[in-house]
Amino acid sequence: MCYGGQRLPSKDDLTDPTRRTRTLPAANENAVVVENLRDRLAETEARLERARAREAELSRQLEEMKRYVCVMEILECYLKRRYREQQVRNLAVVNSK
Repeated sequence: MCYGGQRLPSKDDLTDPTRRTRTLPAANENAVVVENLRDRLAETEARLERARAREAELSRQLEEMKRYVCVMEILECYLKRRYREQQVRNLAVVNSK
């Protein structure tokens, strides 16, 4: 069976001690790969921690903005009511003359 123009290794190729050094990575290579994976994992964990901190900050800001909007809606309602009351008073003054 061919794959990409090259023959796949057989079981004998993988277990033959003379070929083993060429087909299996050396212990030093494994250590390098493991160290690389550890570095990448540490970077990923650091990015995740920063993302979580950013999410927490954005959530805090969102809650603050919700409170601000709520206060502004209360003020708007109050000012509309005061404006209507003022109009009624002004209309009463104009009609009384």
